[in-house]
Amino acid sequence: MIDCYTWMTDNGYKARMVLEETGLEHKIHPINLREKAQMTPEFMKISPGHKIPAIVDNNGPGGAKITIAESGAILKYCAEKAGKFYPTDGAARAKVDHWLFYGSATFTTLAQQFGHWTIRSPVKAPVAQEFYEANMRDMLGILDKHLASSEYMGGAYSIADMTMYPDVHQHGVNDIGLKDYPHLKRWHDAIEARPAIQKAWGPFPS
Repeated sequence: MIDCYTWMTDNGYKARMVLEETGLEHKIHPINLREKAQMTPEFMKISPGHKIPAIVDNNGPGGAKITIAESGAILKYCAEKAGKFYPTDGAARAKVDHWLFYGSATFTTLAQQFGHWTIRSPVKAPVAQEFYEANMRDMLGILDKHLASSEYMGGAYSIADMTMYPDVHQHGVNDIGLKDYPHLKRWHDAIEARPAIQKAWGPFPS
């Protein structure tokens, strides 16, 4: 059983997506960021950097209980544990890693800044808004160009797609729109239609 501590954020959805897609037995524990639940001593024993998502696998390698934070690490760990969505072939894995790390380190990081300065911040800072919107549009263009010749980010559907999807869905679809990015829209709509993704983006289990 994997205990997953998460919330309704881009990174938070990544953990739910990989758990639903892999079918690993898990339980969702909502960590309400609005109530600063991530700052409690109990949660910080699981995630010292007070970040969600975090997982506790009660049956990790060799039967050990292990804790993992950081969405990219969680995606990789769950995919390897299940033997799904992360290729074993070295060349194919390198391609997935390329986009997995781009999604985790660059795309989501800049997308979060776009969301903060253009959507959530009560302080209007036009220079920051223009900068991060330009970055967001540039990244959407990079993904669209890549997907013109590839069905999914790493070839076959994988954790590379799972790391990109939440910000494309939240900011690409809802804030900017995908009419100028037809290949990215095709990719987004194909992933959105997957039953596991629909479940992962649904209400928290009661």
